[in-house]
Amino acid sequence: MLKTHGYATHSANSPLVPFNFERREPGPKDIQIEILYCGVCHSDIHQVRNEWGNSTFPMVPGHEIIGKVTAIGHQVTGFSIGQTVGVGCLVDSCRVCPDCQENLEQYCNAPTFTYNAPDNVSGGNTYGGYSSKIVVDQHFVLHISDKLDPAAAAPLLCAGITTYSPLKHWQVGEGDKVGIVGLGGLGHMGVKFARAMGAHVVLFTTSANKVDDAIRLGAHEVVISKDTEAMQKHRLSFDFILNTVAAAHNLDSFTELLKRDGTLCLVGVPDHPHPSPSVGNLIFKRRQIAGSLIGGLKETQEMLDFCAEHNIVSDIEIIPIQQINEAYERMLKSDVKYRFVIDLLSLSQ
Repeated sequence: MLKTHGYATHSANSPLVPFNFERREPGPKDIQIEILYCGVCHSDIHQVRNEWGNSTFPMVPGHEIIGKVTAIGHQVTGFSIGQTVGVGCLVDSCRVCPDCQENLEQYCNAPTFTYNAPDNVSGGNTYGGYSSKIVVDQHFVLHISDKLDPAAAAPLLCAGITTYSPLKHWQVGEGDKVGIVGLGGLGHMGVKFARAMGAHVVLFTTSANKVDDAIRLGAHEVVISKDTEAMQKHRLSFDFILNTVAAAHNLDSFTELLKRDGTLCLVGVPDHPHPSPSVGNLIFKRRQIAGSLIGGLKETQEMLDFCAEHNIVSDIEIIPIQQINEAYERMLKSDVKYRFVIDLLSLSQ
């Protein structure tokens, strides 16, 4: 077994503290990775505080992992020691269901998430990227281009693929008018991707102080969503709206902005349900409200390659692991532009 250092929480009301545990030795198809950086996702807070009701403790969060390969099993192909690689939200799946067969492992009925999930290989629960090393089956390890800054690439493994996948699925491209709701860890990536795909991008925010940043990130227009008159000017004009907000709110103000056959896609997961939307807003223009969950491994690699081609990474603030509890409190106040990334070398300090 591999001795591993990390940070864990031991209950929903406890802070993250130093934690020593063991990883499995690499098997024939496994890759051992020294973790260099790990992004901090809002879902980490939900899980640590058991806001979704499925948390198991002790918990080592983290599923936006960038590191260096330090060992490989004898059946591993396509990877070599010293390569920069990534690990996202999944470390295993059943491999045989229709979703897995279509490279949509995120919809598998028995996925193994990178942390807080039953570990079918070594037993117990999976531990995530707030740690010094990880061992992962090669199928769930991703190539990271040398063109990408490794720290700023870390959030691509969740925030990136969470926004890229629905934009690709609904075929956003040249000539489309696309809305992005919320300018946070997810929203700022949605703006960058939609702009790179050729869409006319409109950012919706409740904060007037985010207007300049939204334009800098690639939005063509910014609408303050609390301004009813400004919202009404965009009625019946959007092909697609990506809603990244992870708090319950009224969806009707966005569905009525869609054209006939337009889609409002939700990727933020609130801890309380959204108010029920107006059925009339949907049926009279054949609109739809949909949802999307990260992406499969094939699509995630496609996203990373797209980022390398278009020079897209996350806007980040790097922190030592010792500041993780403070970072959580700052995230809840939206006091980060736009993603915290932990420098895991700080574990040795």
